[in-house]
Amino acid sequence: MTAMKQPKNKTTQVVEENKKTITSMRLQRFLGFIVALLLLVAVVFLSLMIGAKSIPFGVVWDALFSPNNSYDHTIIHNTRIPRTLIALIVGPAFGLAGALIQVLTRNPLADPGILGVNAGAAFAVAIGVGVFSVTSMSAYMWFALTGALIATIAVYVISGGAGKKAPTPVQITLAGVALGATLSGITTSLTLINSKAFARMLNWSVGTLARRSLDDLWLVLPILIVGALLAFVITPALNAIAFGDDRASSLGVNVGVTRAVGLIAITLLAGGATAIAGPIGFIGLMVPHCVRWFVGPDQFWIFLYSIVAAPIILILSDIIGRVVLLPSEVPVGIITGLVGAPILLILVRRRKASGL
Repeated sequence: MTAMKQPKNKTTQVVEENKKTITSMRLQRFLGFIVALLLLVAVVFLSLMIGAKSIPFGVVWDALFSPNNSYDHTIIHNTRIPRTLIALIVGPAFGLAGALIQVLTRNPLADPGILGVNAGAAFAVAIGVGVFSVTSMSAYMWFALTGALIATIAVYVISGGAGKKAPTPVQITLAGVALGATLSGITTSLTLINSKAFARMLNWSVGTLARRSLDDLWLVLPILIVGALLAFVITPALNAIAFGDDRASSLGVNVGVTRAVGLIAITLLAGGATAIAGPIGFIGLMVPHCVRWFVGPDQFWIFLYSIVAAPIILILSDIIGRVVLLPSEVPVGIITGLVGAPILLILVRRRKASGL
């Protein structure tokens, strides 16, 4: 008589269901990432084609692989390729910095601005323009980066980072908001006193990819790479911190060191990107926030998707800015604010913000 097959116990069924869920999630993440990469390639070509003068795909292809001195090829190489490359580099920096600040503060609606990075950069640029009569974009860049670094250090010290106990997310957030508000007020006062300084820094302060030098970008690139490497190095520790400092400590994570390294990475990423493109808002807030809904709480995948999704949003916003008020151009920083804020409100209303 054939023995009857014993039914699986509940524990075995749960384990098998979990395995299927994990496998399905991994496949979803992988396929989604491939789709995002293909979309990024498509958006890059759109950026090279669309502007005050539309250029056919065939001409763009020839300009990339068989360039000549024609007018269209000159536009592509002198204007559109540089601003697209800048978007491809600063976009991931903003996205990754946003993902970092959200996990460090355990606030899915945080962005690098709450650390005072943007305010510190703007304050330093205002000092450079108003006091030292700085006019070159290269000088703006170094003043902005220095200001961002000093602001982050100040936030860490004010929040209690110099003491024996690591500062909490709330302390860091409050210190960043307070310092940012103070620096923004001083910056506004300086620009009102010196109207020439205001006029000079206006183009930088709204956030734009236009009229930026690739030479300046190459100077900032190593800083952004170091920031990105630091972010990925502490990814396992960040996954633990997302469940709370006490839980992370019980798993052997040095919360204070991890948070300090994370703040350094945010400063290098957001400070470097802000230095070259100006304080472009929304990207660092919206991208990791939406990415988390798709990939789940694993910080590695959040970081990876943010690196790809952020330049897609940034380039699309830049394209809109080029054509919405022809023959004039709207800076990308304005477009990201106008388009991004309503989208974020709609998404938050339609679906409860997910926890970290």
